[in-house]
Amino acid sequence: MPSDKMGSSSEENLSFDQKKGNKSGPYGMDGPLKGDVHKQRLSEDGEEKWEGKESAEGTSQFRTSLDEERAAMSLADSFPSATVGTTGLNPSPTITAWEAGWNVTNAIQGIFVLGLPFALVQSGYVGLVLLVLSAWVCNHTGRILVACLYEEEQSGGSKVRVRHSYQDVVEACCKGLWPHWPGLGGWMVNVAQVVELLMTCTLYLVVSTSLLSDSLAGLAVPRLVCSLASLVFLLPCLLLTDLRPVSTLSLLCSLAHILISLMVMLYCLSLSGSWSWSSLSLSVDPEDFLVSVGVIIFSYTSQIFLPPLEGSMEDRGQFNAMLGWTHGAACIMKTTFSLLAVLTWGEETTEVITDNLPSDLRPLVNLCLLAKALLSYPLPFYAAAEILQACLLKDSARALDCQREGRGVSRPALLVRGALLMTSYLLALLVPRFSLLMGLTGSVTGAAMTFILPCLFHLRLHWGRLALGERLMDVAILSVGVVCSVSGVICSVKRLVGGL
Repeated sequence: MPSDKMGSSSEENLSFDQKKGNKSGPYGMDGPLKGDVHKQRLSEDGEEKWEGKESAEGTSQFRTSLDEERAAMSLADSFPSATVGTTGLNPSPTITAWEAGWNVTNAIQGIFVLGLPFALVQSGYVGLVLLVLSAWVCNHTGRILVACLYEEEQSGGSKVRVRHSYQDVVEACCKGLWPHWPGLGGWMVNVAQVVELLMTCTLYLVVSTSLLSDSLAGLAVPRLVCSLASLVFLLPCLLLTDLRPVSTLSLLCSLAHILISLMVMLYCLSLSGSWSWSSLSLSVDPEDFLVSVGVIIFSYTSQIFLPPLEGSMEDRGQFNAMLGWTHGAACIMKTTFSLLAVLTWGEETTEVITDNLPSDLRPLVNLCLLAKALLSYPLPFYAAAEILQACLLKDSARALDCQREGRGVSRPALLVRGALLMTSYLLALLVPRFSLLMGLTGSVTGAAMTFILPCLFHLRLHWGRLALGERLMDVAILSVGVVCSVSGVICSVKRLVGGL
């Protein structure tokens, strides 16, 4: 998402042509020529071969609407010099495994890591196990989700890439289930994506308000005034037609965030003489624990843009290895960061860990993180606005063309964006608890998109080719995901209602 959860992008990198409805090709985020879908053949030795195949026209309008856009956003954020062709005559640029790894790292190690130490305090020693286990599970579900993009040829052992996005997989699994509503699967994905993006926007507003309020604590500025100041800063998002300037700034802020995380860790190491393990225990409050599970899951979510990201790699045979070392590095970083913070501050660990820093260091760190949060907000906002405009506005294709030609945002699109901005602002006012909102988001969309759905897809599409151990593994992860999702939602909602 954002540089934290999705990366950033320019309008030129939109992955599908809403006017023509072309499906995105496997070369990357760019659509192929009309009526032509390229399939990749992946042989057993990892060599890639391509073959063209005629396909029917009239692909669903909402197909691949967000997944590939997020991959394009992440590409533009990490490598602003990379551009995506718009004619389909030239293949889209490919990226190396290292570049793809930076995109995944950008997604799973961002500003929301600041809430992990508080989650560890709430979950105790079991939380340490969850930080490691969640990384392994998310790595596994990412691999099987990408495996669902391929089908084996009947003539041999080679695999053909017949799907290109999360939504393609959903529609393949839902095919024939609802014959009277053929587009229901696509709508379900769009709703889940909009909810996740809206929650992410709200989280950015919550954390920016908290950081601004803490930075101005000496002036006794009310929290409502800080929230309004954040909203005013974000008003230009209503007129965004090009995210390239924000992409460059967001990349710089991501690097600054990494430096801040290292600064916090070094500060904790300097206080190693006062460390105490007493704040970690095996006995924890069940509700606090379930909310913490949602927080930890949310910090690892990246599955939604893995299919198009894998499609943009120049050597797709390295995808599984890339996914493994990125999640391994994230696991080490998050576990170390959270544990050092908890050992240093113990029960006094706050929901946003920078609030524990000394008063002479905190303002500078908070201002850097504030800039990071505010500059990251346009990315999920822009993606959610594009989905809503495509779903709600009949002239969405014409509106997008107007934006690309530099004629600004149409009035209907402006109304949609205004409603989206105000909805996130009102949610931030109603739910000021950062950890509870993050836990709720992880329990609702994080567990579904990361734990539950990939296992369901894998079982449905590849049941006949799975060994017994693989089936049991998918069923176990699916069951745990359902339990964590339902119980986490109940506990998060209960806490949120109690805090209103």
